[in-house]
Parts: sequence; C-alpha cells; structure tokens
Amino acid sequence: MDILKRSSKVWVSELLVSLDEMWSTVESNVSAKGSTNFLLPLQRCLFKFLTKSIVGADVSKSPDIAKSGPIILDAWLALQLLPTVSINVVQPLEEIFLHSFRYPSFLIRRGYNKLADFIGSKGQEVVGLGMILYGLTEEEVVHHLLFILGFNAFGGFSVFLPGLLGRLISDQTLQEQLRVEARKNGNVDLSFDSVKQMPLVQSFVYETLRFKPPVPTQFARARKDFRLSSYDASYDIKKGEVLCGYQPLVMRDPKVFDDPDSFKPDRFVGDKGAELLKYLYWSNGPQVGSTPNEMNKQCPGRDYVTLTASLIVAYLVRRYDSITGDGLTIRTVQKAMTK
Repeated sequence: MDILKRSSKVWVSELLVSLDEMWSTVESNVSAKGSTNFLLPLQRCLFKFLTKSIVGADVSKSPDIAKSGPIILDAWLALQLLPTVSINVVQPLEEIFLHSFRYPSFLIRRGYNKLADFIGSKGQEVVGLGMILYGLTEEEVVHHLLFILGFNAFGGFSVFLPGLLGRLISDQTLQEQLRVEARKNGNVDLSFDSVKQMPLVQSFVYETLRFKPPVPTQFARARKDFRLSSYDASYDIKKGEVLCGYQPLVMRDPKVFDDPDSFKPDRFVGDKGAELLKYLYWSNGPQVGSTPNEMNKQCPGRDYVTLTASLIVAYLVRRYDSITGDGLTIRTVQKAMTK
C-alpha cells in the first residue's frame, strides 16, 4: 500500500511518457510494414513505466534490462501460470504433463536474478524504505518488489490491456463514441481526475473487466467455520476448507446483469450503471463499497487499474482520429490534427 502511495506522484507522468514512445514505435512499424503487432511495444511500455513508478528505477539507463525485462517476466509468469490454465491439449496428457507438478526454478533463475540485481542496485531508495520501515532484509524487499512489479502489475496489465485495446481498435463506432467524450470532457492534460469526467470511457473499461475478468479464479482457505449465503442458497463452510471463486460465472449472472452474454460498453453509465459496480468483482472484491487494506485481500491496485486503463483509452482516442485492426494487430492509424 505504501508503494502505491509513493508511486502516485509519478504514475501518470511516467505512463504518458511511455505511451508516447510506444505509439511512436507503432506508427513507425505500421508505416514501414503495413501492419504491426502491438503486444511487445505495449509490454515494453508497461515495464518501463511500472519499474519507474513502483521501484524508482529508470530502465532507459539500462538498455539491456529495458529490452530483456519484459521477456524475462513473460517466461517467469508462464512457469507459474501454466499449471493452472488449459491450453487445449488432448487429455489426459495436459493434466499429466502440465498440471501435475511444479516447474523447476532453474529454468528461469538466471533471468530472475538479473532483474533482482537490477532492482537491488537501481531501486535503492524503495529497498531502503522496506528495510527501515518494515524490518525486512534487503533480499526480502527485492523479492517482494519483483513480485509486485512482475506478477501483480506487469502480469495483470499484460493479461487485461491487450483484450481492452483489441476490442477498441476493432470497433470504429465505439471508437467514435469514446472519441467524442474524451475530447469534450476532462482537462487538456490527461490525469486520473480528468478521466473521472468520462463516464463512457470508464464504463467501457468496467465492461471489459466484467466480460473477461483478467484473473478468472480466486482461491482462499477458510479461517473458521461460517455460513456462505447468496440470494438463492446457503453453504456451511468448515475451517480449513478451500474455496474457489469463478469470476466468469459470477460476472454473467442474469439476475444481476441484463443480457449478460452481450458486451455493452455503456452498461455502467448513469445511476443504474453505478449501482451495478457493487457487483463487479474482478478484483477479488467489489468495485465500490469496499476498501483494500491489510485485512481485506482485495487487489490493492483496484482503482489504479481502472483509472490507468481509462487514461490509456482516452489517450488513444485523443491522439488518433482512427485506428483500425483486430486482435493484437494494428493496420492503420490516422493521427488527430491536434493531440
């Protein structure tokens, strides 16, 4: 929580600088090749701005880390997540070879240690605070920071943002609706406060999180006996039992969300839409009415995620009069006369 508070001073400014670099690269690639995949430029953008915001380290001064960092994190994430996902291999082969054992750490140890050394040497201020304020060893702080940076922040955004941007670039009608709002509302300079004046932009982000939650399952072990109740059933839970929440099912409950299998960008606009936010549970807790803290294991970056995504959407529709493509591929970009 303290790291997030500290990062708020530079979060938006570092994000905007990294976005300028990313989309200049995309424009050059489209001009040279006719089309481009935006995933790698996006991940390099995320890695640079998150490392500066969270760790206080500038990867632009370490070109090797700037280039290899996202690739190392992708490999590290894959080894942790592969045992939990389905890749549609013939069963029982997938279950036997992918889901039955922990992958050995030596496969990623060299790259992981490279990032850990970078954080320890270039993020000394934040590392020092962890040691002084919380009594952690230097090694413990570095590993905590790398997990927050790599898994929570970089990994979470890398799962969520490609789907958000892919839907945006493939829907010209939606782009125009968002463009009108983003250019009319908010200040000249984008900030978290300015995107709060863009209800459709925010609703589009919320609906993307509802339609495809970036973390589909959450697990927890009961600390005591209790009764878990919903609007139509109750379950007696015993201490020590493991519970699993499956977000795609929860987020498409027809008793809560009208026409839940349809993507509606304006679903969360207005008073009725605001009421639905208390049922938006992508972050292991509701979007409103609950505050992440030490005892509430909801995503501590809940509001950072939605506001950051909203700012990225507003940035794009302000920068471009048109973007065309599908999935991860961008085919054309037409810059606005004034940014």
